[in-house]
Amino acid sequence: MWLERHWQRFTAVSALLWPLSLLFRAAVSVRRACYRSGLFSRQRVSAPVVVVGNVTVGGTGKTPMTLWLTGVLERNGRRVGIVSRGYGGAIRTCRRVTPDDDPLTCGDEPVLLAQRSGCPVYIGRDRAAAARALLAAFPECDVIVSDDGLQHYGLARDVELAVIDGERGLGNGCMLPAGPLREPSSRLRCVDAVVINGPGQTFHDVRDAFWMKLEGRSFHNLLNPDFIVHPDHFRNQRVHAIAAIGNPSRFFRHLHDLGITFEAHAFADHHALTKADVAFAGADAILMTEKDAVKCAGFASENHWALRVDAVPDPALAALVLNKIRQSSV
Repeated sequence: MWLERHWQRFTAVSALLWPLSLLFRAAVSVRRACYRSGLFSRQRVSAPVVVVGNVTVGGTGKTPMTLWLTGVLERNGRRVGIVSRGYGGAIRTCRRVTPDDDPLTCGDEPVLLAQRSGCPVYIGRDRAAAARALLAAFPECDVIVSDDGLQHYGLARDVELAVIDGERGLGNGCMLPAGPLREPSSRLRCVDAVVINGPGQTFHDVRDAFWMKLEGRSFHNLLNPDFIVHPDHFRNQRVHAIAAIGNPSRFFRHLHDLGITFEAHAFADHHALTKADVAFAGADAILMTEKDAVKCAGFASENHWALRVDAVPDPALAALVLNKIRQSSV
């Protein structure tokens, strides 16, 4: 997206869009004030709710963080359900997402969450309705994780985690459309923890800040997911890499750090990849993210591979979340 190039610094385009960003900021502030004052209702469900989100547009590592969080909760005896909007999908009503669902219908991230987590996943524009539907179908669930739910105030929450890209930070600090912010930077002072993905930015004026990194060296074949290789497999091969995520450069940099030589192809976030998008003449291997792989499974060939990544945050973050959940259950 050409506009994103202007979000990392204040340019003439940013200045041109500044009046619109002021209007957007005012609308966001009024909406949040309505929820805080009770004019708009927050709906509480019968289980504690942990929200994973961010204050910027684009990929920051929310999905890996959500998967890490579900794992931590389950290892500590919790039964977890996940709710998401299903951005990029065609469905607008509340429904369950299964690992075999079409990402063009349900959204790529919910399908990936269903595949990787093993937890029940429900989507819906109304997060509270999605959470209620999930708990009605799976009453054993005793924690709800809301993926990318920071701005969905209609669902009351007990813990808020904001994930920030360590390299890009908050960009030029402007609200949309002059900058990448969905909410003012002051919103970070209200969350329970700021999780910084990768080195770069430091946030001093927040309640708690934790570092996180993404790790991954295993590539799964899309036709045969049990066939797993490591970076050396692609040595001396003609490799292409695609990424239709919020921050493609992070994926490409990860491949570079693994010692893989490749030609990069970036697409817009949530782009509905087609067979033509992932076909390159003479290519020995086409590498992609897991989120993109769920969209390509139906037409993949034997030379398509997905890199599996896992979030590795500061261990103290797990203790904070578990303590907050225990407090909310008292």
